[in-house]
Amino acid sequence: MNKEKVVTLGFQAEVKQLLNLMIHSLYSNKEIFLRELISNAADSADKLRFSALSDSKLYENQLELGVRISFDKGENTITVSDNGIGMNREEVINNLGTIAKSGTSEFLKNLTGDQKKDSQLIGKFGVGFYSSFIVADKVEILSRKAGLSEEHGVHWESSGNGEFSISNIMKKSRGTDIILHLKKKESEFADSFRLRSLIRKYSDHIAIPVIMRKDNYEDKEKSSVSSDAVSSDAVSSDAVSSDVVNKVVTDETVNKATALWTVSKSKIKETQYCEFYKHISHDYQDPILWSHNKVEGKLEYISLLYVPSKAPFDMWQRDAMRGIKLYVQRVFIMDDADQFLPLYLRFIKGVVDSNDLSLNISREILQKDPVIVKMRSALTKRVLAMLDDLSKKEANKYSDFWTEFGQVIKEGPAEDGSNKEKISRLLRFSSSFDNLVEQKHGFNDYIKRMKQGQKKIYYVVTDNFNTAKNSPHLEIFRKKGIEVLLLSDRVDEWLMSHLIEFDGKSLQDITKGILKLDDIVDQQEKENQEQQVKEFADLVERLKDSLGEKVQAVRITHRLTDSPACLVVGEKDMGNQMRKLMEAAGQSIPLSKPTFEINPEHPLVIKLHDETDEDRFNDLSSILFDQANLAEGGQLNDPTAYVSRLNTLLLELSV
Repeated sequence: MNKEKVVTLGFQAEVKQLLNLMIHSLYSNKEIFLRELISNAADSADKLRFSALSDSKLYENQLELGVRISFDKGENTITVSDNGIGMNREEVINNLGTIAKSGTSEFLKNLTGDQKKDSQLIGKFGVGFYSSFIVADKVEILSRKAGLSEEHGVHWESSGNGEFSISNIMKKSRGTDIILHLKKKESEFADSFRLRSLIRKYSDHIAIPVIMRKDNYEDKEKSSVSSDAVSSDAVSSDAVSSDVVNKVVTDETVNKATALWTVSKSKIKETQYCEFYKHISHDYQDPILWSHNKVEGKLEYISLLYVPSKAPFDMWQRDAMRGIKLYVQRVFIMDDADQFLPLYLRFIKGVVDSNDLSLNISREILQKDPVIVKMRSALTKRVLAMLDDLSKKEANKYSDFWTEFGQVIKEGPAEDGSNKEKISRLLRFSSSFDNLVEQKHGFNDYIKRMKQGQKKIYYVVTDNFNTAKNSPHLEIFRKKGIEVLLLSDRVDEWLMSHLIEFDGKSLQDITKGILKLDDIVDQQEKENQEQQVKEFADLVERLKDSLGEKVQAVRITHRLTDSPACLVVGEKDMGNQMRKLMEAAGQSIPLSKPTFEINPEHPLVIKLHDETDEDRFNDLSSILFDQANLAEGGQLNDPTAYVSRLNTLLLELSV
């Protein structure tokens, strides 16, 4: 190999942690290393095809692409070779020594030290090349990038112990050879039958051939070919010895080597769909559902779309790579075509293969092409339809999906007005009818439970479930047996600002504006309320004077049954949750003051009404206002003053 200038470098700290996790937590499913290496090799071939569209010289007169798997029982090694795009020295260091994936830090923070639990986290992060160290105690990589001359070959080596070495080598063929020096206890993998069964199990759907020597020839071979000879050179017969050419003749393709999405649905097994998902996503777990569809007519394309079972750690990273794989007439174009689905569906994985696009299409053209606009609309509706179907037929599975991706779906109504109704049917919320544990209810569930004569869907937005569950605004609704949806996700107030109604029922935030309960209050109650407004008119005026600039207005309320007071914002004003979000983002917030509503039947309000000492009246007024603010999840402008007033009151009561 003519190694030169061997340099030893340290792995990125995150890589060390990930390697430790791989080695110690995936022992129960160690065979996936081969799936990951073959998937990477197939990706390398796809990338070469795409690059060669603009520069055919990259093929170096080797047009047939494939992956070769070989082994040496005597040396206890496995070699995975491809003749794809390959890597240069810088790419080898960046791709194998660091993890540039968004969300890495969050992923590592969630490691618990429990091997079983930690292995489940990998499903959110992906497995990839590092799974090699599950079965190998040393890994070598020989690579040369297509288009570079032979002296630009690179040799990388590591034992997975925190360091790796890298050097320049001569390499005749483009592509990458990965040589796994198996651990003694993993020698079972250096076996023809074992490797073939794994290839058929995990990589039947790979669109390029996975090649091995025929068994009958292999049995006659007394000495294995060296790892350098059985490399990507052996995939093509160019520039190799006649002995190796003879071996190629005895090769066989182990997998079906047919792009899965081009096969009829009736001929694809569920396990094959799942393995293809893991290939394109590098996920560790099965998807929760998928949709395979062929469109013919004005547009012609095939789509295979998957919903993962777990959210990736980089889902909230705005600069994270997202999108589905794009093929044009079976030719790979790009990995992360994000123009085919809106941002709120960024978790969807899959493939779209179009007959209507040009092979030399770019991201810029994708953004303007009218064909893409039509495909985006159709694919979006397909995803929403499959999610709606899941919610109706498998409620438990949909609940799991909502736990992982619900907050992303809530971005939909603001982003995608044309599908607002479809998205609204997917939304789930907690309810005032829930006990101590949060449940998930849709608008349709709510409508089925509405009281006779009820015209609105009521909801409350707070920072967390407990604050929502105990909000004083719920009191009249509990008394009347009327359900209120409890919204406590950070995105909820923003979401509801884009929803006005559902299925002909208007949506009403019970913390905003004057609460009109004409449909649930009888005539006698209305008359009593009107009388109380007159009786407490003087108290309302005194409170206005006492609270001054703190409030927009003071009024009698009939939404409370147990609490003495509450704060209400204007119908068009920003709620407490949205204000906090904007403050955290450093944005300016328009000034607005709450309305202070008092319960005329509460003993504290009656006592306040009868209070003649103005200083005491002012202290009690401020205490009630601050308590109402705290009940809404707000923060006090002057906590010290509140504590002082409250202590004074407690001392007076103790005398």
